[in-house]
Amino acid sequence: MTLYRLILRSLRRSSLLHHHSLPLTSQSRSFAFSSAEEAAAERRRRKRRLRIEPPLNAIRSPPHQSQSRDPNAPRLPDSTSALVGPRLSLHNRVQSLIRAADLDAASAVARHSVFSSTRPTVFTCNAIIAAMYRSKRYNEAIALFHFFFNQSNIVPNIVSYNNVINTHCDEGRVDVALDVYRHIIANAPFSPSPVTYRHLTKGLILANRIAEALDLLREMLNKGHGADSLVYNNLILGFLNLDNFDKANELFDELKERCLVYDGVVNATYMEWFFNMGMDKEAMESYKSLMDRQFRMTPATCNVLLEVLLKHGKKTEACALFDQMLDNHTPPNFQAVNSDTFNVMVNECFKLGKFAEALTTFRKAGTKPNSKPFAMDVGGYNNIIARFCENGMLSEAETLFEELCSKSLSPDVPTHKTLIDAYLKMERIGDALRVLNRMVDAGLRVVASFGNRVFDELIKSGKAIDCAQVLSKMGEKDPKPDPTCYEIVIKGLCAGDLLDKSQELLDEVMRYGIGVTPTLREFVIETFMKVGRGGEIERLLDMNRFGHSPLPSGPRPPYRPPPARFGHGSQIPGQQLPPSGPPPHVSGQQRPPLSSAPRTGMHQPSWGVPPQVSKPHMPASGPPTYTSGQHYHHPSELTPHIARTHQSTSGVSPQMTGLQPYGTPSGASLQMATHQPRGTPSGPQQMAGQHHPWTRPTPPMSGPSYGTPAQMSPPYYTAPGPSSQVTGPYHPSLGTPPQFEEPHQPQSDVPGK
Repeated sequence: MTLYRLILRSLRRSSLLHHHSLPLTSQSRSFAFSSAEEAAAERRRRKRRLRIEPPLNAIRSPPHQSQSRDPNAPRLPDSTSALVGPRLSLHNRVQSLIRAADLDAASAVARHSVFSSTRPTVFTCNAIIAAMYRSKRYNEAIALFHFFFNQSNIVPNIVSYNNVINTHCDEGRVDVALDVYRHIIANAPFSPSPVTYRHLTKGLILANRIAEALDLLREMLNKGHGADSLVYNNLILGFLNLDNFDKANELFDELKERCLVYDGVVNATYMEWFFNMGMDKEAMESYKSLMDRQFRMTPATCNVLLEVLLKHGKKTEACALFDQMLDNHTPPNFQAVNSDTFNVMVNECFKLGKFAEALTTFRKAGTKPNSKPFAMDVGGYNNIIARFCENGMLSEAETLFEELCSKSLSPDVPTHKTLIDAYLKMERIGDALRVLNRMVDAGLRVVASFGNRVFDELIKSGKAIDCAQVLSKMGEKDPKPDPTCYEIVIKGLCAGDLLDKSQELLDEVMRYGIGVTPTLREFVIETFMKVGRGGEIERLLDMNRFGHSPLPSGPRPPYRPPPARFGHGSQIPGQQLPPSGPPPHVSGQQRPPLSSAPRTGMHQPSWGVPPQVSKPHMPASGPPTYTSGQHYHHPSELTPHIARTHQSTSGVSPQMTGLQPYGTPSGASLQMATHQPRGTPSGPQQMAGQHHPWTRPTPPMSGPSYGTPAQMSPPYYTAPGPSSQVTGPYHPSLGTPPQFEEPHQPQSDVPGK
């Protein structure tokens, strides 16, 4: 019994010690619930919280569980998840410039970002390439494709290839487009899309190669792609134009066998052909057969049907179709109409001179209980405002503009441009100036061609001071206004004897580093010299963006070796110093000579025939302008890197190719003499393309170029100073200073317009 008590006492003591040590290491939690309902509610709360805030291991696998990627596998293009943070901001900036019709600035922003820490996604590249295609600037679209995806090592997606295929087909280079198609099949980590076959079949038919287009259709079906209605429509239209009605019907029957629901655009093609042949009865029978199938057609299909009906005078059937589309509009379940639908009907009313009916049609909605009125977007407002302005009905246009501003929509650049042009046409200068101020305050881009025309009209009406104020507000935002805008306004101020205000604008030009054209420089110097202020304006023009005058030109000081210091390598007391001059040549410390062999950045196959452009690509505003008396680079660029040329065995300066940031073909190179800072030796050097910012070398690619790009020069220009010419080779280890020949004028201007 005594032994039992001793054992029980020792067990109690150990349990007490363990119980006292628990609070020091962990905190007890109670999981008791008063009822089963409370426990179930707690479980539901935890599950709901996990859905809202999932644990990290649920959305990101641990590193040890992820399989290592095959280094030989092809790189995949960006996904939509890459459009976040700074890359999304860059994409939105490029898109805003595209919507403002300033494609040169959009192209420059996208190209310059390649050399920055925020590289563009494939979606940004596709946006500017597609904008160039829509503007029929085909060579520049191909050049941008070559620059982004061949030189800059950005991985293209199928939309990128479709853009370049469509561009080549519209230019008549169908064989090059077919080579791109074969390249996709052989090398791309994805298959061609139905859009690819639409572009290729359309290009082959336009090139009178309809047999090859039919073979391409069979190839599409053999590769497992579905029967695409628009590909069939291209072939049906081609055979109808060749009066091969039987073959067209054969393809149409095949499409109906393969697709239970097909696109009504095919019926619109038949209707158009029947109407042109004078067979109105057959055309309406084709339309009735489509409507009897009761397909739920998208707005794009119905819009084509509306255009065909209105074109051939079938206004009653078009109105019935429009009403049916409004009744079927039940968002978010189904979108039956869009702004283009309203634009088609409104434009028809204006064409017939029925202006009141146009406004009624613009506000029309469905009559069915479950249908909802269409929420008109900015594009629909722009169309009807433009139609009212064309017919001189500015009061109705102003009413719609105020209605647009009152909604959760923001008027864009075309809206303001339409109203400003209409006000200037009606000589309502005050209203035009008011809308221009509103446009600038909203942060919308004023392109050079439009701004120069508006400023010229306003200055003629005595609004030079107001133009200067608007231009000052424009200069506070990026991208900066074009130098030609400043030239027009400054000349207008000087013509009105407003020299102080013109001097303020010149000061802004120099501070922002925008640039002064030679014609403007000569004009302001001559104008200010007439009133005895020539020296004042010359000092202003000689200032750079930091407020410093450029270094005076003159002979270079002779080379002096650095003074010896006591310690390592110091002069021993009493030792004779050698005369000052070049240091002795030390064997073994000479830098190795640079190789004179050119570095090629990529290999272009023989089928990439270059579509050459007759002249380099320039912005819409005119020739490049440079800043007087300074070495200015645009803020989006960094300091360009140019390798120093040392004495090589071949005597030829190294060539650098493959890093052309502006789409310049890698085979061509142009010499660029750059002004080096004082004391920096420089030799002749050749660089292919333009100045490119300092960045790591782009990895070379051996992919095809699909047509060598056109030569392009950027809208943002650097301002090189006077080139220092070296009359003899210079090697750093020899210490012999070269002889420099410099021009006396320290400023660098470019030719005027």
